[in-house]
Amino acid sequence: MRAAESRQQIISDNISNAETPFFKRSELVFEELLAEQLGTSGSRTLELIRTNERHLPIGPGTSVPAPKLVTDETSVMNNNGSNVDVEREMALLAKNQLKYNSYVQQINHEITMLRTAIDGRG
Repeated sequence: MRAAESRQQIISDNISNAETPFFKRSELVFEELLAEQLGTSGSRTLELIRTNERHLPIGPGTSVPAPKLVTDETSVMNNNGSNVDVEREMALLAKNQLKYNSYVQQINHEITMLRTAIDGRG
């Protein structure tokens, strides 16, 4: 969810600077890094976060990757040297909003399931 929040801000910055001369668009890469970390074989190699030093370490020592900001310095889209395509950015903004909404729904579902398990309702 944090990556989606950050991505929303970055896309908004791209859109707001579309007419700024020589502005270069940026994007946030996270899902690709996470897929690399998990490996192509589907084996889970992530380490669980320990909130207390007495917790047992689980996993091979690999942690969740941090999102990476990538700036496209090579392309030019407009006559002013900017490479922001507003229509593309708006489509990315909508796609990211849908992803964020699905993440929120999934988390709400998980919390509901936990509450049901804790309360013992069936």
